[in-house]
Amino acid sequence: MNRYAGFRVLAVDDNAHNLFTLRSLIHKHMDVELLEATSGKEALEIARADPRIDLIILDVQMPQMDGFETARMLKLHRKTRDIPIIFLTAAFKTEEFQQKGYDVGAADYLLKPIDDNQLINKISTYFRLIEKERQLNRLLEQKVAERTAELAQANRHLENILNYMGEALLILDPAGRIKRVNPAACEMLGYTERELVGMSIGDVFEEEGQEEARAFMGTWLEALIRTGALRDIEAAFIAKDGSRVPVLFSRTAITGEKGEIDEIICIAKNMSGYRRVEAERKRSTGA
Repeated sequence: MNRYAGFRVLAVDDNAHNLFTLRSLIHKHMDVELLEATSGKEALEIARADPRIDLIILDVQMPQMDGFETARMLKLHRKTRDIPIIFLTAAFKTEEFQQKGYDVGAADYLLKPIDDNQLINKISTYFRLIEKERQLNRLLEQKVAERTAELAQANRHLENILNYMGEALLILDPAGRIKRVNPAACEMLGYTERELVGMSIGDVFEEEGQEEARAFMGTWLEALIRTGALRDIEAAFIAKDGSRVPVLFSRTAITGEKGEIDEIICIAKNMSGYRRVEAERKRSTGA
């Protein structure tokens, strides 16, 4: 039999004899830790000070602050509102009072004299529910931790790819402002990452053969909205020192749920070496 060691119960009754009877019954069947209070005020103080209380067994008929008021106050406080409450009463037996008990947040409403088996079964039922909830929470936490580790590993892998790829990578917002670059882009352009972030792509890029080079962002966006990607465009980067770096350029749109462009991914391959080889070939062949 599961004796539910590790659980903690708060018993509240202004009658010492009733507390003794309840204590004897619970300890006979369970190895739970039992806290006791002899008034509603004391019960509130104990419950608010101890975050590990799993269940409250609450007498209804008490002076000054009765069980209904005590339960109402417990449910108002963030630290105690989710603790299940079992009402015990010898006087308030009508359906009207039982409904009042449920209205103020009771999980159960039992009548005295206590039916030993009924009370122990009720307590066991709540402990099993709590155990199941804790198991589900542990499983969820484990799944979240595993997924977080997987995402962290995937992010590290992606970061390595971006940091060590030979092509320049620039991520733009829809207005053409640079949001992020990789080391290859910094090396190709001669800027630091901090200098590049926030600049307009038009400050470092020009398309060959376009008279309207300064206004190409509108053309970009129109084409990206239609096709989603523009690939292998011959263009040039304008480096920090003013030199032109020939590149083969591709642009891809990342769209949101409504089809609007969220980001533009730009990848540029440095073609300087190819241009030199092509120029040397032409000179050697007389072409």
